[in-house]
Amino acid sequence: MTGRAPARPTPAAAFHSVSAATAVLLGLVAIGAMLHEPVLIPPLAASAALVHSAPALPLAQPRSVVVGHLVGCALGYAVLAVAGSSAWAAAAAAGLTLAVNMAARTPHSPGVATAVVVVLQTPAAGRFVPLLFGSTVLLVLTGYAASRVRRKAPRYPAYWW
Repeated sequence: MTGRAPARPTPAAAFHSVSAATAVLLGLVAIGAMLHEPVLIPPLAASAALVHSAPALPLAQPRSVVVGHLVGCALGYAVLAVAGSSAWAAAAAAGLTLAVNMAARTPHSPGVATAVVVVLQTPAAGRFVPLLFGSTVLLVLTGYAASRVRRKAPRYPAYWW
């Protein structure tokens, strides 16, 4: 029986993807250190992995990365306002985010996790939202740049909007 798993990347391709993803995540940590604010959150690490290791997937496209996180953020704050901070509310926010992202054609599973982070961690919106937006844009731009550095790398994005 042969599996349907994707082919193993070449060592050069794996090194390129891992290096680019690690570099952008270290950049987010550096920005957070300068601002004295945590900028790197787990959903952004998952987004970096998608953008740099699976750049052709719909989940990795700029529209999905940026809008998916912003939808998760907005619904996280909405659920937080209505239901407060609890695991139950976080689960509801995640489900709502998945539904809205599917309807908006912006599938991005890390955006669902962003809704959970908002509900459980209750970050100040005035700081969190701009940092989240800037971080998603930075992820997209580094994905674009990294795909142009290595000649054999798949071009990112497959589509912008």
